[in-house]
Amino acid sequence: MTGARTRRRCIAAGCCVLAWASASASASASLPAAGEAPGLRFEQVFSDRGEPSALHYQARYTVGGVPHRLEVWRDGQSRLVRRTDDAIETHVTRQPGDADYRMVVLDLRRRIATRIDRDDLYRIGRFTDWFDLAHGLRQPLAAYRLTAAPAPGAAPRAIDACRWYALVQAGQRTQVCWSVQEHLPLLMLDQGGSVLWQVTALARTPVPAAVLEVHDRGFVRNDASQDISGD
Repeated sequence: MTGARTRRRCIAAGCCVLAWASASASASASLPAAGEAPGLRFEQVFSDRGEPSALHYQARYTVGGVPHRLEVWRDGQSRLVRRTDDAIETHVTRQPGDADYRMVVLDLRRRIATRIDRDDLYRIGRFTDWFDLAHGLRQPLAAYRLTAAPAPGAAPRAIDACRWYALVQAGQRTQVCWSVQEHLPLLMLDQGGSVLWQVTALARTPVPAAVLEVHDRGFVRNDASQDISGD
Protein backbone atom coordinates (compact mmCIF):
# COMPACT_ATOMS: atom_id res chain seq x y z
CA MET A 1 0.00 0.00 0.00
CA THR A 2 1.41 3.40 -0.91
CA GLY A 3 1.91 6.19 1.63
CA ALA A 4 -0.91 8.23 0.08
CA ARG A 5 -3.34 5.32 0.28
CA THR A 6 -2.35 4.64 3.89
CA ARG A 7 -2.98 8.27 4.80
CA ARG A 8 -6.43 8.17 3.19
CA ARG A 9 -7.25 4.96 5.01
CA CYS A 10 -6.13 6.37 8.35
CA ILE A 11 -8.19 9.53 7.87
CA ALA A 12 -11.25 7.54 6.79
CA ALA A 13 -10.95 5.51 9.98
CA GLY A 14 -11.15 8.59 12.14
CA CYS A 15 -7.55 9.64 12.78
CA CYS A 16 -8.38 13.12 11.51
CA VAL A 17 -10.35 13.84 14.70
CA LEU A 18 -7.07 14.51 16.50
CA ALA A 19 -7.48 18.18 15.56
CA TRP A 20 -9.62 20.27 17.93
CA ALA A 21 -9.99 23.86 18.99
CA SER A 22 -7.10 23.72 21.40
CA ALA A 23 -4.68 22.65 18.67
CA SER A 24 -3.23 26.12 18.37
CA ALA A 25 -1.15 27.12 15.36
CA SER A 26 2.44 25.89 15.59
CA ALA A 27 3.97 28.52 13.31
CA SER A 28 6.36 31.13 14.67
CA ALA A 29 4.98 33.90 16.89
CA SER A 30 5.90 37.42 17.85
CA LEU A 31 8.91 37.57 20.18
CA PRO A 32 9.23 40.05 23.07
CA ALA A 33 10.20 43.58 22.13
CA ALA A 34 13.43 45.10 23.45
CA GLY A 35 13.14 45.80 27.17
CA GLU A 36 9.99 43.68 27.52
CA ALA A 37 9.91 41.05 30.26
CA PRO A 38 10.38 37.51 28.97
CA GLY A 39 7.30 35.34 28.68
CA LEU A 40 6.41 32.24 30.68
CA ARG A 41 7.28 28.71 29.65
CA PHE A 42 4.40 26.58 28.39
CA GLU A 43 5.50 23.39 30.15
CA GLN A 44 5.83 25.16 33.51
CA VAL A 45 2.47 26.96 33.42
CA PHE A 46 0.49 24.14 31.80
CA SER A 47 1.99 21.30 33.79
CA ASP A 48 0.54 17.85 34.48
CA ARG A 49 2.63 17.41 37.61
CA GLY A 50 0.38 16.63 40.57
CA GLU A 51 -2.78 16.31 38.45
CA PRO A 52 -5.70 14.20 39.74
CA SER A 53 -5.20 10.45 39.50
CA ALA A 54 -8.56 10.19 37.73
CA LEU A 55 -10.60 12.82 35.92
CA HIS A 56 -13.79 12.81 33.85
CA TYR A 57 -14.76 15.93 31.94
CA GLN A 58 -16.99 17.11 29.12
CA ALA A 59 -16.26 20.05 26.85
CA ARG A 60 -17.62 22.01 23.90
CA TYR A 61 -15.20 23.27 21.26
CA THR A 62 -15.14 24.60 17.71
CA VAL A 63 -12.92 23.85 14.73
CA GLY A 64 -13.33 26.03 11.66
CA GLY A 65 -16.56 27.40 13.07
CA VAL A 66 -18.07 23.93 13.48
CA PRO A 67 -19.17 23.03 17.05
CA HIS A 68 -18.22 19.70 18.60
CA ARG A 69 -18.76 17.86 21.87
CA LEU A 70 -16.02 15.97 23.69
CA GLU A 71 -16.01 13.62 26.67
CA VAL A 72 -12.72 12.52 28.23
CA TRP A 73 -11.82 9.97 30.89
CA ARG A 74 -8.26 10.23 32.26
CA ASP A 75 -6.97 7.25 34.24
CA GLY A 76 -3.76 8.62 35.68
CA GLN A 77 -1.10 9.10 33.04
CA SER A 78 -1.37 5.66 31.50
CA ARG A 79 -4.88 5.27 30.06
CA LEU A 80 -7.17 7.73 28.34
CA VAL A 81 -10.51 7.57 26.54
CA ARG A 82 -11.93 10.37 24.35
CA ARG A 83 -15.39 10.36 22.77
CA THR A 84 -16.10 13.01 20.14
CA ASP A 85 -19.65 13.83 19.01
CA ASP A 86 -20.72 10.27 19.94
CA ALA A 87 -19.13 9.33 16.63
CA ILE A 88 -15.44 8.74 17.29
CA GLU A 89 -14.01 7.01 20.36
CA THR A 90 -10.27 7.03 20.96
CA HIS A 91 -8.48 4.77 23.45
CA VAL A 92 -4.89 5.65 24.31
CA THR A 93 -2.47 3.67 26.48
CA ARG A 94 1.17 4.17 27.46
CA GLN A 95 3.69 3.60 30.20
CA PRO A 96 3.50 6.56 32.62
CA GLY A 97 6.03 9.21 31.68
CA ASP A 98 6.79 7.59 28.33
CA ALA A 99 6.39 9.73 25.21
CA ASP A 100 5.25 6.76 23.12
CA TYR A 101 1.66 5.56 23.18
CA ARG A 102 -0.64 3.14 21.41
CA MET A 103 -4.02 4.29 20.11
CA VAL A 104 -7.20 2.60 18.97
CA VAL A 105 -9.64 4.83 17.07
CA LEU A 106 -13.22 3.55 16.80
CA ASP A 107 -15.44 5.02 14.11
CA LEU A 108 -18.73 4.22 15.84
CA ARG A 109 -20.91 5.00 12.83
CA ARG A 110 -18.92 3.20 10.16
CA ARG A 111 -17.82 0.48 12.63
CA ILE A 112 -14.13 0.67 11.81
CA ALA A 113 -11.40 0.13 14.41
CA THR A 114 -7.93 1.47 13.61
CA ARG A 115 -4.81 0.78 15.64
CA ILE A 116 -1.84 3.11 15.39
CA ASP A 117 1.02 4.31 17.58
CA ARG A 118 2.58 7.72 18.15
CA ASP A 119 5.64 7.19 15.97
CA ASP A 120 3.51 6.29 12.97
CA LEU A 121 1.19 9.24 13.55
CA TYR A 122 4.30 11.42 13.36
CA ARG A 123 5.29 9.70 10.13
CA ILE A 124 2.04 10.81 8.50
CA GLY A 125 2.31 14.35 9.89
CA ARG A 126 -0.02 14.10 12.91
CA PHE A 127 2.09 15.71 15.66
CA THR A 128 0.00 14.76 18.67
CA ASP A 129 1.34 13.93 22.12
CA TRP A 130 -0.17 12.51 25.29
CA PHE A 131 -0.51 15.98 26.82
CA ASP A 132 -2.59 17.19 23.85
CA LEU A 133 -4.93 14.23 24.07
CA ALA A 134 -5.36 14.32 27.84
CA HIS A 135 -5.66 18.07 28.37
CA GLY A 136 -7.05 19.59 25.17
CA LEU A 137 -4.12 21.98 24.85
CA ARG A 138 -1.29 21.51 22.37
CA GLN A 139 2.25 22.55 23.20
CA PRO A 140 3.59 24.94 20.52
CA LEU A 141 6.07 23.41 18.09
CA ALA A 142 7.74 26.74 17.31
CA ALA A 143 8.12 30.24 18.77
CA TYR A 144 5.37 31.54 21.03
CA ARG A 145 4.80 34.05 23.81
CA LEU A 146 2.90 33.19 27.00
CA THR A 147 2.01 35.77 29.65
CA ALA A 148 -0.34 36.07 32.61
CA ALA A 149 -3.44 38.07 31.67
CA PRO A 150 -6.48 39.61 33.36
CA ALA A 151 -9.83 37.89 32.99
CA PRO A 152 -11.62 39.13 29.85
CA GLY A 153 -14.58 41.32 30.76
CA ALA A 154 -17.09 39.50 28.56
CA ALA A 155 -15.83 35.96 29.13
CA PRO A 156 -18.39 33.33 30.17
CA ARG A 157 -18.11 31.96 33.68
CA ALA A 158 -15.77 29.01 34.03
CA ILE A 159 -17.01 25.86 35.73
CA ASP A 160 -14.33 26.24 38.42
CA ALA A 161 -11.55 28.58 39.51
CA CYS A 162 -8.83 29.14 36.93
CA ARG A 163 -6.02 31.53 36.03
CA TRP A 164 -5.96 33.48 32.76
CA TYR A 165 -3.02 33.49 30.33
CA ALA A 166 -2.47 34.89 26.85
CA LEU A 167 -0.76 32.59 24.33
CA VAL A 168 0.46 34.27 21.14
CA GLN A 169 1.47 32.24 18.09
CA ALA A 170 1.88 33.45 14.53
CA GLY A 171 0.30 36.77 15.50
CA GLN A 172 -2.81 35.04 16.86
CA ARG A 173 -3.73 35.50 20.54
CA THR A 174 -5.54 32.76 22.45
CA GLN A 175 -6.77 33.42 25.98
CA VAL A 176 -6.53 30.36 28.19
CA CYS A 177 -8.07 29.94 31.65
CA TRP A 178 -6.09 27.13 33.30
CA SER A 179 -7.22 25.20 36.38
CA VAL A 180 -4.26 24.55 38.66
CA GLN A 181 -6.39 22.05 40.61
CA GLU A 182 -7.50 19.91 37.69
CA HIS A 183 -4.56 20.69 35.37
CA LEU A 184 -6.93 21.47 32.54
CA PRO A 185 -7.95 24.50 30.45
CA LEU A 186 -11.49 25.32 31.51
CA LEU A 187 -11.99 28.10 28.94
CA MET A 188 -10.20 29.21 25.78
CA LEU A 189 -11.12 32.28 23.76
CA ASP A 190 -9.83 33.56 20.45
CA GLN A 191 -8.50 37.11 20.13
CA GLY A 192 -12.01 38.32 19.29
CA GLY A 193 -13.42 36.86 22.50
CA SER A 194 -15.27 33.94 20.90
CA VAL A 195 -15.22 30.68 22.83
CA LEU A 196 -12.93 28.03 21.33
CA TRP A 197 -13.15 25.57 24.20
CA GLN A 198 -15.29 25.32 27.35
CA VAL A 199 -15.38 22.56 29.94
CA THR A 200 -19.03 21.97 30.87
CA ALA A 201 -18.76 19.12 33.38
CA LEU A 202 -15.96 17.97 35.64
CA ALA A 203 -15.51 15.21 38.22
CA ARG A 204 -12.64 13.42 39.93
CA THR A 205 -14.18 9.99 39.65
CA PRO A 206 -12.46 6.64 38.96
CA VAL A 207 -12.81 5.52 35.37
CA PRO A 208 -15.20 2.54 35.10
CA ALA A 209 -13.57 -0.60 33.73
CA ALA A 210 -16.21 -0.81 31.00
CA VAL A 211 -15.20 2.64 29.69
CA LEU A 212 -11.55 1.62 29.40
CA GLU A 213 -12.36 -1.53 27.41
CA VAL A 214 -12.19 -1.34 23.62
CA HIS A 215 -15.58 -2.53 22.40
CA ASP A 216 -14.84 -3.34 18.76
CA ARG A 217 -16.75 -6.56 18.28
CA GLY A 218 -18.18 -6.62 14.76
CA PHE A 219 -15.92 -3.75 13.61
CA VAL A 220 -13.65 -3.87 10.59
CA ARG A 221 -10.16 -3.84 12.12
CA ASN A 222 -7.21 -2.01 10.58
CA ASP A 223 -3.63 -1.95 11.80
CA ALA A 224 -2.46 1.39 10.43
CA SER A 225 1.00 1.07 12.00
CA GLN A 226 1.61 -2.17 10.13
CA ASP A 227 0.40 -0.61 6.88
CA ILE A 228 2.59 2.47 7.34
CA SER A 229 5.66 0.40 8.24
CA GLY A 230 5.19 -1.51 4.98
CA ASP A 231 5.10 1.65 2.80
